[in-house]
Amino acid sequence: MTDSSFSLAPEHWERLAAAGQAYTDTVSPYYDETLHEVTRRACTSGSIGKADIGALLMWKRLRADTPWAAELMALADTDVRRATAAATIAARDTTLSLGAAAQAGRAALAHLPGFRTGDALASAVLTAAAPDRMAIYDRRAHSGLHTLGIALSHAPGRYSRYIETIDQLLAAAPAPIRTWTPRDMDTALYWMTA
Repeated sequence: MTDSSFSLAPEHWERLAAAGQAYTDTVSPYYDETLHEVTRRACTSGSIGKADIGALLMWKRLRADTPWAAELMALADTDVRRATAAATIAARDTTLSLGAAAQAGRAALAHLPGFRTGDALASAVLTAAAPDRMAIYDRRAHSGLHTLGIALSHAPGRYSRYIETIDQLLAAAPAPIRTWTPRDMDTALYWMTA
Protein backbone atom coordinates (compact mmCIF):
# COMPACT_ATOMS: atom_id res chain seq x y z
CA MET A 1 0.00 0.00 0.00
CA THR A 2 2.95 2.30 -0.42
CA ASP A 3 2.55 3.52 -3.99
CA SER A 4 -1.18 3.65 -4.59
CA SER A 5 -3.70 5.87 -2.93
CA PHE A 6 -7.18 4.63 -2.21
CA SER A 7 -10.54 5.98 -1.36
CA LEU A 8 -13.05 4.60 1.05
CA ALA A 9 -16.77 4.25 0.53
CA PRO A 10 -18.71 7.17 2.04
CA GLU A 11 -20.06 4.93 4.81
CA HIS A 12 -16.49 4.04 5.81
CA TRP A 13 -15.52 7.71 6.07
CA GLU A 14 -18.68 8.30 8.13
CA ARG A 15 -17.81 5.40 10.42
CA LEU A 16 -14.26 6.70 10.84
CA ALA A 17 -15.50 10.23 11.63
CA ALA A 18 -18.03 8.83 14.11
CA ALA A 19 -15.32 6.78 15.81
CA GLY A 20 -13.09 9.86 16.09
CA GLN A 21 -15.94 11.82 17.65
CA ALA A 22 -16.87 8.95 19.96
CA TYR A 23 -13.27 8.75 21.17
CA THR A 24 -13.26 12.49 21.90
CA ASP A 25 -16.65 12.29 23.64
CA THR A 26 -15.81 9.20 25.71
CA VAL A 27 -12.15 9.32 26.68
CA SER A 28 -11.06 11.69 29.42
CA PRO A 29 -9.40 14.83 28.07
CA TYR A 30 -6.63 14.09 30.57
CA TYR A 31 -5.85 10.61 29.27
CA ASP A 32 -2.99 11.75 27.03
CA GLU A 33 -1.35 13.97 29.66
CA THR A 34 1.48 11.45 30.06
CA LEU A 35 2.10 11.34 26.31
CA HIS A 36 2.05 15.15 26.13
CA GLU A 37 4.50 15.46 29.04
CA VAL A 38 6.92 13.02 27.42
CA THR A 39 6.52 14.94 24.15
CA ARG A 40 7.39 18.23 25.88
CA ARG A 41 10.55 16.74 27.36
CA ALA A 42 11.50 15.16 24.02
CA CYS A 43 11.09 18.54 22.33
CA THR A 44 13.51 20.08 24.82
CA SER A 45 16.08 17.30 25.02
CA GLY A 46 15.83 15.75 21.55
CA SER A 47 15.76 12.28 23.08
CA ILE A 48 13.69 10.04 25.34
CA GLY A 49 15.20 8.36 28.38
CA LYS A 50 14.32 5.33 30.45
CA ALA A 51 12.06 7.29 32.82
CA ASP A 52 9.98 8.55 29.90
CA ILE A 53 9.88 5.09 28.34
CA GLY A 54 8.52 3.90 31.69
CA ALA A 55 5.87 6.62 31.58
CA LEU A 56 4.92 5.56 28.05
CA LEU A 57 4.68 1.93 29.22
CA MET A 58 2.14 2.99 31.82
CA TRP A 59 0.28 5.19 29.33
CA LYS A 60 0.12 2.34 26.78
CA ARG A 61 -0.78 -0.06 29.61
CA LEU A 62 1.98 -2.45 28.59
CA ARG A 63 3.55 -4.98 30.90
CA ALA A 64 6.87 -4.06 32.44
CA ASP A 65 7.44 -7.35 34.26
CA THR A 66 9.19 -8.87 31.25
CA PRO A 67 12.81 -9.82 30.57
CA TRP A 68 13.24 -6.99 28.05
CA ALA A 69 12.29 -4.40 30.70
CA ALA A 70 15.08 -5.67 32.96
CA GLU A 71 17.50 -5.60 29.99
CA LEU A 72 16.50 -2.02 29.18
CA MET A 73 16.97 -0.94 32.79
CA ALA A 74 20.46 -2.48 32.74
CA LEU A 75 21.52 -0.13 29.93
CA ALA A 76 22.95 3.29 30.65
CA ASP A 77 20.40 6.03 30.05
CA THR A 78 22.95 7.73 27.78
CA ASP A 79 22.87 4.66 25.49
CA VAL A 80 19.07 4.67 25.46
CA ARG A 81 19.04 8.41 24.73
CA ARG A 82 21.56 7.95 21.91
CA ALA A 83 19.18 5.52 20.19
CA THR A 84 16.07 7.62 20.86
CA ALA A 85 17.85 10.78 19.69
CA ALA A 86 18.57 9.08 16.35
CA ALA A 87 14.94 7.95 16.19
CA THR A 88 13.75 11.47 17.02
CA ILE A 89 15.87 13.03 14.29
CA ALA A 90 14.57 10.50 11.77
CA ALA A 91 10.91 10.89 12.77
CA ARG A 92 11.12 14.70 12.57
CA ASP A 93 12.99 14.75 9.24
CA THR A 94 10.61 16.58 6.91
CA THR A 95 12.79 15.77 3.91
CA LEU A 96 11.59 12.18 4.30
CA SER A 97 8.10 10.93 3.54
CA LEU A 98 6.18 9.92 6.64
CA GLY A 99 6.69 6.25 5.79
CA ALA A 100 10.44 6.69 5.31
CA ALA A 101 10.71 8.72 8.53
CA ALA A 102 8.79 6.00 10.40
CA GLN A 103 11.04 3.32 8.94
CA ALA A 104 14.23 5.18 9.86
CA GLY A 105 12.95 6.01 13.35
CA ARG A 106 11.86 2.43 13.95
CA ALA A 107 15.23 1.13 12.75
CA ALA A 108 17.06 3.46 15.17
CA LEU A 109 15.18 1.86 18.07
CA ALA A 110 15.43 -1.76 16.90
CA HIS A 111 18.54 -2.69 18.90
CA LEU A 112 17.07 -1.59 22.25
CA PRO A 113 15.45 -4.21 24.48
CA GLY A 114 11.67 -3.93 24.16
CA PHE A 115 11.92 -2.51 20.66
CA ARG A 116 13.23 -5.52 18.74
CA THR A 117 9.79 -6.90 17.89
CA GLY A 118 6.34 -5.40 17.93
CA ASP A 119 5.48 -1.80 17.24
CA ALA A 120 3.33 -0.67 20.19
CA LEU A 121 6.08 0.78 22.40
CA ALA A 122 8.21 1.97 19.46
CA SER A 123 5.23 3.82 18.02
CA ALA A 124 4.64 5.53 21.38
CA VAL A 125 8.26 6.72 21.49
CA LEU A 126 8.16 7.90 17.87
CA THR A 127 4.82 9.67 18.39
CA ALA A 128 6.19 11.41 21.48
CA ALA A 129 9.24 12.45 19.44
CA ALA A 130 7.25 13.70 16.42
CA PRO A 131 3.60 14.11 17.45
CA ASP A 132 2.52 15.84 14.24
CA ARG A 133 4.06 13.16 12.00
CA MET A 134 3.78 9.79 13.74
CA ALA A 135 0.90 7.74 15.16
CA ILE A 136 0.39 5.06 17.77
CA TYR A 137 0.20 1.51 16.46
CA ASP A 138 -1.64 -1.23 18.32
CA ARG A 139 -3.68 -4.25 17.44
CA ARG A 140 -6.97 -2.33 17.76
CA ALA A 141 -5.87 0.35 15.28
CA HIS A 142 -4.73 -2.48 13.02
CA SER A 143 -8.20 -4.04 13.37
CA GLY A 144 -9.75 -0.65 12.58
CA LEU A 145 -7.93 -0.64 9.26
CA HIS A 146 -9.22 -4.15 8.59
CA THR A 147 -12.77 -2.95 9.39
CA LEU A 148 -12.34 -0.34 6.65
CA GLY A 149 -11.23 -3.05 4.23
CA ILE A 150 -7.56 -2.08 4.37
CA ALA A 151 -5.10 -4.93 4.73
CA LEU A 152 -1.89 -4.37 6.68
CA SER A 153 0.61 -7.19 6.71
CA HIS A 154 2.39 -8.23 9.91
CA ALA A 155 5.62 -8.68 7.93
CA PRO A 156 8.73 -6.71 8.95
CA GLY A 157 8.36 -3.00 8.25
CA ARG A 158 4.75 -2.94 9.44
CA TYR A 159 5.07 0.39 11.28
CA SER A 160 6.27 2.29 8.22
CA ARG A 161 3.45 0.71 6.15
CA TYR A 162 0.99 1.68 8.88
CA ILE A 163 2.16 5.31 8.78
CA GLU A 164 2.04 5.32 4.96
CA THR A 165 -1.53 4.01 5.15
CA ILE A 166 -2.53 6.72 7.61
CA ASP A 167 -0.86 9.34 5.40
CA GLN A 168 -2.79 8.08 2.37
CA LEU A 169 -6.05 8.03 4.33
CA LEU A 170 -5.53 11.61 5.45
CA ALA A 171 -4.67 12.71 1.89
CA ALA A 172 -7.85 11.13 0.50
CA ALA A 173 -10.14 12.08 3.39
CA PRO A 174 -13.10 14.40 3.15
CA ALA A 175 -13.52 17.31 5.56
CA PRO A 176 -13.19 17.37 8.53
CA ILE A 177 -11.05 14.20 8.60
CA ARG A 178 -8.46 15.67 6.22
CA THR A 179 -7.45 18.14 8.94
CA TRP A 180 -6.72 15.37 11.43
CA THR A 181 -3.21 14.57 12.56
CA PRO A 182 -1.88 11.01 12.28
CA ARG A 183 -2.56 10.72 16.04
CA ASP A 184 -6.20 11.71 15.50
CA MET A 185 -6.45 8.99 12.86
CA ASP A 186 -4.96 6.34 15.13
CA THR A 187 -7.42 7.15 17.91
CA ALA A 188 -10.35 6.87 15.49
CA LEU A 189 -9.03 3.55 14.15
CA TYR A 190 -8.54 2.35 17.72
CA TRP A 191 -12.07 3.37 18.70
CA MET A 192 -13.68 1.66 15.70
CA THR A 193 -13.15 -1.69 17.40
CA ALA A 194 -14.19 -0.55 20.89
